[in-house]
Amino acid sequence: MAWQNAAMRDSKIVDFLAELADRVPAPGGGATAALHAAQAAALLGMVARYTTGEKYTGHTETVVTVIAETDTLRARALKLAEEDAAAFLAVTDAYRLPKGEERSAAIARALAGAAEPPARVIEAATRLVELCEVLLPIGNRNVVTDVAAAAEAARAALTTARVNVEVNLAGIKDERLREELKLRVSGVDAAVARADWVTAEVREEINP
Repeated sequence: MAWQNAAMRDSKIVDFLAELADRVPAPGGGATAALHAAQAAALLGMVARYTTGEKYTGHTETVVTVIAETDTLRARALKLAEEDAAAFLAVTDAYRLPKGEERSAAIARALAGAAEPPARVIEAATRLVELCEVLLPIGNRNVVTDVAAAAEAARAALTTARVNVEVNLAGIKDERLREELKLRVSGVDAAVARADWVTAEVREEINP
């Protein structure tokens, strides 16, 4: 598979989508969650870059901070997409081991590893929703719909990543780790509600 031989970031969109559609273990839903977050970050970076110049001098410090943070989050999310695909392959490799205690332990370890990238996507996407809220009142109104688009992309990242954490929970034997992961997904509904609010605010503005 092409993405195994080169970083996912170097793949053409058409090639990535073809592999996503193929009957292969990865990339899958977890990688798409991370890419949703990457798109949200990119959209916010674009809005922030349009929110510069004399008209926005009162918000320069905030805008500069948002640009730097969204660039960082975009790179982080892309890396998480690659890590998710690799982690899921580790799960499939563990299931191929001969039955026995070693196989069961390997599966539990692999499932724990597979839950980590989407859990980190949730953290990144939650922060992206917060940045939507930061940009919404100050951003260039010509691109305000892109704040809503970013909120929707972050929303998709949140809900997709959540199910990709939850699907691994039952097979994780470490009760402490399982509870920790449950805690890390527990804020998704609140973050989704905030993303919905951003979109609603934008729609109200463009549909007076």
